[in-house]
Amino acid sequence: MSFKRIDAEDFVVSSDFITSTLWSGDTPTLTEFHTSSIQQNGSSGNYYLSVYQTSSLEADAQVQFDIVYANSNGSGSIPYNSTIPGNSPSKTMYGQYRALILEDENGQFIFGDDNNFITGSHFWVLSIDRARYKESLFPGSLNLTLSGSGGEIFLTDNSKTQTINQFIGTSRVYQLVSGSNGTPSSAGAYVPNSGSYGLVFPELGTILLNPEAINESIGVSPVLTQTSNQQNTSLLFEAINEGMYFRLNSQETISSNYIFVRSRNSEFNYTENPTFIKSNGEVIVSNFINHPQTYVTTVGLYNDNNELLAVAKLSRPILKDFTKESLIRVKLDF
Repeated sequence: MSFKRIDAEDFVVSSDFITSTLWSGDTPTLTEFHTSSIQQNGSSGNYYLSVYQTSSLEADAQVQFDIVYANSNGSGSIPYNSTIPGNSPSKTMYGQYRALILEDENGQFIFGDDNNFITGSHFWVLSIDRARYKESLFPGSLNLTLSGSGGEIFLTDNSKTQTINQFIGTSRVYQLVSGSNGTPSSAGAYVPNSGSYGLVFPELGTILLNPEAINESIGVSPVLTQTSNQQNTSLLFEAINEGMYFRLNSQETISSNYIFVRSRNSEFNYTENPTFIKSNGEVIVSNFINHPQTYVTTVGLYNDNNELLAVAKLSRPILKDFTKESLIRVKLDF
């Protein structure tokens, strides 16, 4: 075994954006949507509705995203205590997302831009399951079809036309608009007097939907009476289920260390392998005394204490002798 200290210029750090499919089964598009009757009958159903890619009874069923209805006044869900109206699951969820996104307990959600916006006192949330996306949602890959009594609407983010990153609190945000693949529809991305269709937060894996704009387009509107905790999450689920199309990819930054291991012509030409040298140090094949040949198969990376930190295996052995030099690039991803 031979050792060589690696010079500082032999280390290079690089970062690359990697995109991949988001949904289970390595598919970029969901066309089937399923819920669990067990959850709907349980306490968690009061706050959110989990959506699966297949029947929840199937062995490979996994949660893809959750649907939440949030209302600042507590409407649309049953109060925890009938003597305290408005203190309900929908109000709890509104406060949760206000703290998460606005980072201000007095802040307000605004859907749209300076030319066309509304302040949202209620909204639906699509919360992508954390196991589905890596670092963030991939802007421009969002395509969601919603269907209701008033027709269909095709939604995407406006990442292709929003040239400067915008933030709400510390979270990067895009408007949810009518269109496809990150490009707003030329016929009109917003709804007149109702703002955008929602907000998309890539790093949070969260999509907020504006009920006013959705109701104007396809006739799907939350029920504001306090009759059921699941009614409004089920309403949006039906709109997604009828639309039968939800396409979305994930994105992550991969940091890589490139280490260039160089063996010059005079280096690594001898080996302690028992097929090459005897225990007394005598070279077995006499021709190898002045003209040795070895094959490089493995690179080990050690620290200053001679502790092995990483091992790189070559795809094929490299012939090494006094007439050859080699350069091996080792890549470490993290």
